[in-house]
Amino acid sequence: MTIKGNLKLGVDVVTAHNLLPKDGQGSSSPFVELCFDGQRYRSTIKEKDLNPVWNESFYFNISDPSFLHNLTLDAYIYNNIRATQSRAFLGKVSISGTSFVPYSDAVVLHYPLEKRGIFSRVRGELGLKVYITDDPSIESSAPVEETQQNPISNVKTETRHTFHTVPKRNSSEPHSHAPPEVEVTHQATKYMVDEMKVPEPIPPKLVRMQSASSAQPVDYALKETSPFLGGGQIVGGRVVRTDRKAVGTYDLVEKMHFLFVRVVKARELPAMDVTGSLDPFVEVRIGNYKGVTKHIEKQQHPVWNVVFAFSRERMQASVLEVVVKDKDLVKDDFVGFVRFDLNEVPMRVPPDSPLAPEWYRLENKKGEKIKGELMLAVWIGTQADEAFPDAWHSDAASPIDSSAAASALIRSKVYHAPRLWYVRVNVIEAQDLIPAEKTRFPDAYVKAQIGNQVMRTKPIQAQNFNPLWNEDLFFVAAEPFEDHLILTVEDRVAPGKDEIIGRVIIPLNMVEKRADDRIIQSHWFNLEKPVLVDVDQLKKDKFSSKLHLRVCLDGGYHVLDESTHYSSDLRPTAKQLWKPPIGVLELGILSAVGLHPMKTRDGKGTSDTYCVAKYGHKWVRTRTIVDNLFPKYNEQYTWEVFDPATVLTVGVFDNSQLGNNGNKDLKIGKVRIRISTLETGRVYTHSYPLLVLHPSGVKKMGELHLALRFSCTSFVNMLYVYSRPLLPKMHYIRPFSVVQLDMLRHQAVNIVAMRLGRAEPPLRKEVIEYMSDVDSHLWSMRRSKANFFRLMTVFTGLFAAGKWFGDICMWKNPVTTVLVHLLYLMLISFPELILPTVFLYMFLIGIWNFRYRPRYPPHMNTKISQAEAIHPDELDEEFDPFPTSRNPDVVRMRYDRLRSVAGRIQTVVGDIATQGERLHSLLSWRDPRATAIFVTFCLVAALVLYVTPFQVVGALAGVYAMRHPRFRYRLPSVPINFFRRLPARTDSML
Repeated sequence: MTIKGNLKLGVDVVTAHNLLPKDGQGSSSPFVELCFDGQRYRSTIKEKDLNPVWNESFYFNISDPSFLHNLTLDAYIYNNIRATQSRAFLGKVSISGTSFVPYSDAVVLHYPLEKRGIFSRVRGELGLKVYITDDPSIESSAPVEETQQNPISNVKTETRHTFHTVPKRNSSEPHSHAPPEVEVTHQATKYMVDEMKVPEPIPPKLVRMQSASSAQPVDYALKETSPFLGGGQIVGGRVVRTDRKAVGTYDLVEKMHFLFVRVVKARELPAMDVTGSLDPFVEVRIGNYKGVTKHIEKQQHPVWNVVFAFSRERMQASVLEVVVKDKDLVKDDFVGFVRFDLNEVPMRVPPDSPLAPEWYRLENKKGEKIKGELMLAVWIGTQADEAFPDAWHSDAASPIDSSAAASALIRSKVYHAPRLWYVRVNVIEAQDLIPAEKTRFPDAYVKAQIGNQVMRTKPIQAQNFNPLWNEDLFFVAAEPFEDHLILTVEDRVAPGKDEIIGRVIIPLNMVEKRADDRIIQSHWFNLEKPVLVDVDQLKKDKFSSKLHLRVCLDGGYHVLDESTHYSSDLRPTAKQLWKPPIGVLELGILSAVGLHPMKTRDGKGTSDTYCVAKYGHKWVRTRTIVDNLFPKYNEQYTWEVFDPATVLTVGVFDNSQLGNNGNKDLKIGKVRIRISTLETGRVYTHSYPLLVLHPSGVKKMGELHLALRFSCTSFVNMLYVYSRPLLPKMHYIRPFSVVQLDMLRHQAVNIVAMRLGRAEPPLRKEVIEYMSDVDSHLWSMRRSKANFFRLMTVFTGLFAAGKWFGDICMWKNPVTTVLVHLLYLMLISFPELILPTVFLYMFLIGIWNFRYRPRYPPHMNTKISQAEAIHPDELDEEFDPFPTSRNPDVVRMRYDRLRSVAGRIQTVVGDIATQGERLHSLLSWRDPRATAIFVTFCLVAALVLYVTPFQVVGALAGVYAMRHPRFRYRLPSVPINFFRRLPARTDSML
């Protein structure tokens, strides 16, 4: 899809609310002025109205759609002062070009008004509907005459704040006609992204990484490298240029040269048998490498249009032969060939245009010219060439099938996951249900279905024929909407026996979309009869059965389709809520070394590997390198970054589809990199260990060599993101339960796997599930231990501080204890120094730890994961499918072990709850004597503290807590004894 011509930006000025009075009489006469791309339009003036309603539409010309994302729509509200022919500022709204959506996705949003400066005073909201249209019948609005200077023209654009808020109420649609939907596509978005790239900042000079952590074996640690990439050698994260030539876009990978051969078509090929038929195909041969096109039956003017790529470093010949053959059952007939000297092949450097193909006369085996011509283009290029992704590669050629048709399974591709929506179905009630048995009221429930997703309401035993449910059912749907929402009202006649009363089918593309929590209007739907009934009976029925529903597509949520701990995207579904990107992430997949063989071929172990990288909606797949345990990919990809608290995931897989085996692609390992741990502008080149947990234990399957660079487009915007909520607004206004999130995430992963599995080459379901960590919620003894020790590590500092204070109180080091006493008394005497001292101490700790900061991205750690000392039975339990496939004795043993572990957890949780209940019982009079003692103590303490300076009380309390051991008793203190005697709700437990 592409962006169509004649594009216009439509802006519907709907209403404003709660404006600031400016005329001195408690009111204002507002009007709206719109500015976009050098065009300025003005609405009408609403006299004496603080809540004006305009419902006016304006259309701006879009001069260059490729720069649309750089433009901003500014809406200013002014109060018209008729006496002085001037105007007073009431507020403004700025909307970024990245938030513009097609008309079909546009809704009315109420934007809070923004100040013009620090001392400005504004309030209220402005309701706008902003969309893109290409309706040729729509003409641009009449421009406003420049009668007065724009009072905000001198405001710096750098200080502009762009709103991305959701509407707070519903508004009526102001349009009498709907412009056709504009096709804003992934291709156009990619073009915009390429245009907005800023010059790369100079990376900071950093020292080399220190030695690997001793927390795990050295072989499992991260290794920093200094490869020679397209931009030069990488030393300490900085590019050292080796030459002065211009650097292309592929500067994070090693430049690889390929011999490209484009076989376009042939003409006037001679017949090879008496029948005159010809089934031609082409072989491209250089040394021991050979690429073959598919044969075309009975065609003397065949068209192939296939590109072959031969790795230059593997070529051991100086002559290229392109041979035309005739397909035969016994032996293929030789038709003719074209020969090229590799020393004469031209070099092509993008962005030069592609080389034009030429006609070449065929030669026979004697070197004589014969009838027939072949159109070819031969050149030498790099992986930056446009023909690289779709070409047949010699280093990726399958020994099982080396034809161009088989190369579809080994090509590098970019995939875009579908845009996912949450479908909210509020089943309210039904009216005039007609069950099969008229002598009883129906025990009715509603079954809702979208594709493979099925949900049911609770059965209602109503006392009439109008049952009431008022339940919310949630589904996940993907654009384009192919499935319908099917609701079936069923009557539970007997256990295990249900009868259908009626059915409703609702197309999802007709369902209303919303970007906030505004109330969606409910509708009554007629229930269709599932089977034909008696005509006379239909005449007796005065009313048809109806179902009352409220259905909407919730675009204010982010549809979670991956583990929440490793989310790569946090944006809401509705595009008008998207914020501008804060940076660009570039990934160079260089190579893999030391891979373990995953299959056996010709009596030796080998692997056919490819890499998959996932970030946001964009998935990428490198070409498959066949029969190689040390593959070199050298492919580079780019993503927009909208939030630094996201994770890039790169996985390595073995391609099991070659030769039509039909087996699942085997996982070799994966790497996760959190964007917030990367310094901006620095090039990270590391070799990551590929660690995988097998039933026999943790194994290193090889190493993956990556190059990373995170470039920040706006440092201020990136810092501002840290103050924003992590998830969209709707997740906090109307949150889902944990059970709902798990169910919806499972549905979302299945939809993404199904859509990407329909691509060519397909991304298979096992790849999607491994990259999305679908099994992260399942029970594992190893994960439970790892999380427990992580929790203990978090409190290590608190435990150490408690131990240190205990040593102070026990006077183990008298000098230190005396110094602590003096410091404590000084802080108590001057309490205003307590907080400054604490913050200054944390500042000094942070500055001191700067020299020990990590110099590399985080990676898999076997020590933290508790993967080194795990019991074999625990491993077997972790790899046991759900439901279990083990024999009853093993399951019984594991169940007893789980009960033991869960019992200890249950005891700890109960103890914590007991302490909290004792705190509540202090003032609840559950123990009247204890509460009376505590209330009396509070009264006495209040009187004493009222007449005693705080410094005296604090000093006495601190000195008493740090008193010498000779003044201490071995028995618990009085407050502890009193607290332990307080009642809890343990005596109410069954």
